[in-house]
Amino acid sequence: MKRLGLLRHAKSSWDDAGLSDFDRPLNKRGLRDAPRMGALLRERDVAPQRIISSTAVRARCTAELAARELGIDESDIRLTDELYHAGAGTMLDVLTELGDDKDCVILVGHNPGITSLANFVASDARIDNLPTAGFFYVESDISEWPELRDKPGKLVFFASPKNDLA
Repeated sequence: MKRLGLLRHAKSSWDDAGLSDFDRPLNKRGLRDAPRMGALLRERDVAPQRIISSTAVRARCTAELAARELGIDESDIRLTDELYHAGAGTMLDVLTELGDDKDCVILVGHNPGITSLANFVASDARIDNLPTAGFFYVESDISEWPELRDKPGKLVFFASPKNDLA
């Protein structure tokens, strides 16, 4: 059994027009929502063995803030450029490169790819948009991550700041 959590980066700031998209930090709401989502995941018994995040500032910060609340050591966060604005296929490639000893993993990324991946990996649920700091958690009856391409899982739960942190 493998469990995959998809976490979209928290709300980012557009205040500094001189910053590149990659370098945009979290805004006040994002800095509030990322750790609160991590706490919610802890309460719902999500226990990732690894967090894999885009290297973009807003994604990396979201991963770090959520990881602290989940009690995940920084050494269990893997940053990869491949997840920056990646499509679902690339995200699956990153996941399948992960060793099969990790049974619960969270990917932190960006739309539209992370929403596409959510719709691909869940056979019983579809979403139009994974909102900022939204979390989509799937459980699949597989023993190796590459099997996820052919054997989608079932949605365990979907959480968002608007619906679950209000």
